[in-house]
Amino acid sequence: MKPKFAMYWAASCGGCEIAVLNIDEKVLDLDANFDVAFWPAAMDAKYKDVEAMEDQSILVTLFNGSIRTDENEHMARLLRRKSKLLVAFGSCANEGCIPGLANLSSRESIFERAYTSPSTENPQHLRPLVSCQVPEGTLTLPPLQPVIRTLDQVVEVDYHVPGCPPESHQIAAVLDVLIQVVKGEAELPPKGAVLGAGNSTVCDECARKRDVKLIDRLSRIQDLPQLNTTDCLLEQGLLCAGPATRSGCNSRCPNVGAPCIGCYGAAPGVLDQGARLMSAIASVVDENEPDAIDRVLDGLPDPAGSFYRFSLAHSLLRANREAFDDKP
Repeated sequence: MKPKFAMYWAASCGGCEIAVLNIDEKVLDLDANFDVAFWPAAMDAKYKDVEAMEDQSILVTLFNGSIRTDENEHMARLLRRKSKLLVAFGSCANEGCIPGLANLSSRESIFERAYTSPSTENPQHLRPLVSCQVPEGTLTLPPLQPVIRTLDQVVEVDYHVPGCPPESHQIAAVLDVLIQVVKGEAELPPKGAVLGAGNSTVCDECARKRDVKLIDRLSRIQDLPQLNTTDCLLEQGLLCAGPATRSGCNSRCPNVGAPCIGCYGAAPGVLDQGARLMSAIASVVDENEPDAIDRVLDGLPDPAGSFYRFSLAHSLLRANREAFDDKP
């Protein structure tokens, strides 16, 4: 019998699922070498089917999405129990990704923004309910937890595949390794390894020239004069997360004139991606006085969203007091 494969999405956008399909005909190798036992985005499957499986009967589960609801946590624990190998797949599972920025707000303020903002028509001021009685019975929604957590903050994780989403060529490389392991032609990497990524920074992949130029302002790209195509974007006054971000994407964004936004997570050896990026910015600011430094940093309208766009939930900060102290 072929070993079982599973893929599950928790709090995510579905981009990781699309990235897997973007490996084109390589997806046929997945079908040829694995029995796809559970993949809600691609096949009809019920939670009770997974619950009925023997523990560790699934060889590998790719788990994408962060842990935002009680349902997400339940499935993380269930799939951990049923899987020999549990892989945190994509930025949401690994760092919390952009949804993790919600850790700067309480649940009530999130609901307030979603259900009473000027763009929302909600004259009855309705809010989602955990349960609701209808003629057919009781409808339920999984409760929203106070903060978003990453997969490894809830259960033990065997391997990590970063990216928002992971690059398709990297997914194909990871799949090749798994197939070789199944065939007895290779051994698994050490537990805890980062797969489908590089061992350096995006800057080391980037072909742009770095001269360690000092800058006297930071601006959004639309506020800068036309950028040249050869020099480092950070040294041209544009915030680029390349110095703090793991390589593996082939420097896709800087190659086309867009700054790295940090989606591959912290570079090897970096404990806090946002703090590392702040340090990189500080090293090129051509000012010494506090007021002058503040004027440079005022070019960033959203510091938290700039430095911790993908990594807040897994950073040393994790969340603010408003979210942590949130009670049901």
